[in-house]
Amino acid sequence: MVVLASAGGNTVPAIARLVQADEDTIRLVIHRFNEMGMVSLDPRWAGGRPRQISPDDEQFIVTTAKSRAEALGRPFTRWSIRKLAGYLTTQPARPIEIGRERLRQILHRHGITFQRTKTWKESTDPDRGAKLARIEYVTEHFPQRVFAFDEFGPLAIRPHGGAQWASAGHPDRLPANYHKLHGVRQFHG
Repeated sequence: MVVLASAGGNTVPAIARLVQADEDTIRLVIHRFNEMGMVSLDPRWAGGRPRQISPDDEQFIVTTAKSRAEALGRPFTRWSIRKLAGYLTTQPARPIEIGRERLRQILHRHGITFQRTKTWKESTDPDRGAKLARIEYVTEHFPQRVFAFDEFGPLAIRPHGGAQWASAGHPDRLPANYHKLHGVRQFHG
C-alpha cells in the first residue's frame, strides 16, 4: 500500500493550490488515504436528499388531481396547484407535504395538464353527487356489464366551458347532444 506523508512543509499548500481546495480538506484526504487506500478516493456521490414521496403517494396525488374537487368536499370546481397541495397536507389518513413545484413535476411526469373542456353542464339536483358517485362506482367496477340510458326534457341546457386537470391530449369531453325543437331542447344521455 502506498502511504502519503502528511508532512506539513510545502506539500499540502502546493496540493491545495493545485486543486483549489482548503488545506484542511487536503489533510483529511491524505489521512483517509493512509487509512483506507484507493477506496478513499471514491467520491461516494449521495444522490441528494432521500425520496420522501413514495410511489403510492405519487399515485394518490395523480388520482386526487384527476378527481373533481367538489366530490372530495372542497367548495370549488377545479384544482389549482396551490389548492391541491393544500388539500394533500390536510388528509388525516395520508398527509403528504409537497411543494408546488414538486407537485407540478409529478403531474407533468404522469402526463396530466390543465385543460379546458369544450362544454360543461352543471346540475341543480341536490342528490347529484350521490347519484354520480353510484354511476362512477358501477362503471369502474363493472366495465363490461354496464349500460345506462336516460332521457329528460324539455330542458334549457346552456353549455359552459370548464377547466380541469386531465391526461395530456385527452381533456374530458362533455358533449352537449341536443336538438332545438321549436325553441325547446331535448337532452338524451
